[in-house]
Amino acid sequence: MSKQLTKAEEQIMKVLWDLQEASVKEVIDKLPEPKPAYNTVSTIVRILENKNFVGHKPLGRGFIYYPVIEKEAYSNQSLHKLMNGYFNGSFKSMVSFFVKENKMDVTELESILKEVNKKK
Repeated sequence: MSKQLTKAEEQIMKVLWDLQEASVKEVIDKLPEPKPAYNTVSTIVRILENKNFVGHKPLGRGFIYYPVIEKEAYSNQSLHKLMNGYFNGSFKSMVSFFVKENKMDVTELESILKEVNKKK
């Protein structure tokens, strides 16, 4: 899975990850105002299917869509792309950037270190 999502595709995926499965209408109901047109969301969902992010099953005269890619897997891939693209593949450089630029406090940093240590 090396495909990146556009902002609109990611917005639709977030709804599907949250709901686990939904019709196009149910996706639209969860999107913020102003609501996009039905055809717009339907087109984006089909694009997501072509990218193998979404699957579907028939329901009545329509379809129910569901995520094929887990949110965590996509987040992990996106994070690695960010780290490799902007921080020369260095997790340390990336964390240092967020500490400096976003004024991350010590408690947040300790929490991250605990999570990293759990993974070892």
